[in-house]
Amino acid sequence: MLYLGLALYGASGALQVRSGLGLDPWDVLHQGLAFHTGLAIGTVSILVGAVVLLGWIPLRQWPGLGTVSNVVLVGSSMNVTLALLPGGAPLLWRIPEMLGGILLCGLASGMYIGARFGPGPRDGLMTGLARRTGRSLRLVRVCIELTVLAIGWLLGGTVGVGTVLFAVSIGPLVQFFLPLLDTAAPATRARSPLGRARRPAASGDHGSEPTPWSASSGNLTGRGFGRPRPGFPGAGVLLSTPAW
Repeated sequence: MLYLGLALYGASGALQVRSGLGLDPWDVLHQGLAFHTGLAIGTVSILVGAVVLLGWIPLRQWPGLGTVSNVVLVGSSMNVTLALLPGGAPLLWRIPEMLGGILLCGLASGMYIGARFGPGPRDGLMTGLARRTGRSLRLVRVCIELTVLAIGWLLGGTVGVGTVLFAVSIGPLVQFFLPLLDTAAPATRARSPLGRARRPAASGDHGSEPTPWSASSGNLTGRGFGRPRPGFPGAGVLLSTPAW
């Protein structure tokens, strides 16, 4: 499920690129860099992901299998899908491409996050900076994405109605798909923020299958996040965006 989710995530980005109606913030940056380097947007995504992953080192973030796979597979899938999708379609075709890309992104995010093999490199950067600075995840996320969006737009990346629609809809879509695709044991899932509030674990007890976050207790746990950190602010915001 991890690799299918990552492949579909790359395909969703390709659909949004072909629509020409606006990309998510990171793909705006990737597209802007692609314009100036002559590289394919998927290749730029891989290179940016690798650079972001290097930024984990001073933040003491530890990648999982899903993290490394994310760096390579999403960009590769985007390149392959773009090669198969025709460009220059009429608007009546590009609108479904935009909507289908956003919907597919929500499904793909639920699949690879639910597989529980580690966060994407960009989300790891977010959680590491939030832990280091003591700021909320929401604030750090907004600052990062506004920065990459502004840089990408200045470089010529496509900002449009698709960018706005992605921002307002991806959270609810992931919130819908993730409980359906979560691989945790049913009892664990029922106590997690994907269903009801999870009971905070006792000291030293991470459970048989740790969740990547706990919105009720404010702790970040699970693969890629290290030990639980009591009182970590705003962990629940991970539910609002995919773990890119």
